[in-house]
Amino acid sequence: MPSITPLETFRLGSFTTPRIWTGLWQLSSNAWGSASVSKVRQGMLRHSEIGYTAFADHYGSAEIIFGQFRQSLPDPEQVVGATKWCVFKRVNPSRAVVQAAVQERMDRMKTTRVDLLQFHWQDYSDDGYITALNHLLDLKMEGVIAAIGLCNFDTIRTDEICTELGPGAIVSNQVQFSLIDTRPLHGMADVCEKHGVKLLTYGTLCGGFLSDKWLGRPEPDPYSGNLTPSQRKYLDMIIKAWGSWELFQALLLVLRKIGDLHGRSIANIATRWVLDHSFVGAVIIGARLGISEHPDENQQVFGFRLSPQDNLDIETVLDRSNGRSIISSIGDCGAEYR
Repeated sequence: MPSITPLETFRLGSFTTPRIWTGLWQLSSNAWGSASVSKVRQGMLRHSEIGYTAFADHYGSAEIIFGQFRQSLPDPEQVVGATKWCVFKRVNPSRAVVQAAVQERMDRMKTTRVDLLQFHWQDYSDDGYITALNHLLDLKMEGVIAAIGLCNFDTIRTDEICTELGPGAIVSNQVQFSLIDTRPLHGMADVCEKHGVKLLTYGTLCGGFLSDKWLGRPEPDPYSGNLTPSQRKYLDMIIKAWGSWELFQALLLVLRKIGDLHGRSIANIATRWVLDHSFVGAVIIGARLGISEHPDENQQVFGFRLSPQDNLDIETVLDRSNGRSIISSIGDCGAEYR
């Protein structure tokens, strides 16, 4: 294996963070496996000690455990915690409602300031999201929030919000982006470049399917009980929306050949492909902290770039898929959650 190289970083608001973040959604359910809180905190420490100092998402007890972990550090400011406020039903986004939502996040994380508050609004027909975001912007100006991001907003609304709130108000949008799901290339990329917004991407490894483990394997049974919730979700996208398991195997084979040229894993190549897009700030990789972690392998994402021939070989497979039509069959970024 190649030697360890320094992590790439990028600027997000007032923070400088690594381009790989640790996703905490797998703390939401025992379906991914379970570990003691102490083992989870130890996993967080292992990640932060080698430079993975940004943690994202609020599922289950993630905020609470992250808050405990950060309090235990000699310098809590060395890590960044990104959480969410998700509005799934109609609310009156008054100042009091918005402030209460932010306060809840702070209470759970045991902090006096939210580093990155990522905002999700379910119903676009209710334009209260603009009012809510203006209140969040006020709280940012008061120092209660360091940075505001979006979560699963589509291209039209991201452009609308950034235009309405002004330059620098929104720093990020968390959306799905991978070799399988390339929807951000169809409009979102241009909006990000226009407004200086960075994408924080998830699903980049399709729940682990974009890895050496699945090369040469038969198509799994989604009802076998052996797949995680993420894998069931992404398997459905691979075989129903994107193409077929046979074509997916062809993609894994190409990624393996490219990996051999660079001395990297399939997961490294798939992640590098996403990071090589200038509008992407960081990839959020879910970690089963205390159970299954890959920080050392993830570190091999850095220190190299895909060549024009590498990208051409990948595109040859993608051209045979339905990837470019997913934005029509499923909808723009985040549509699957509405």
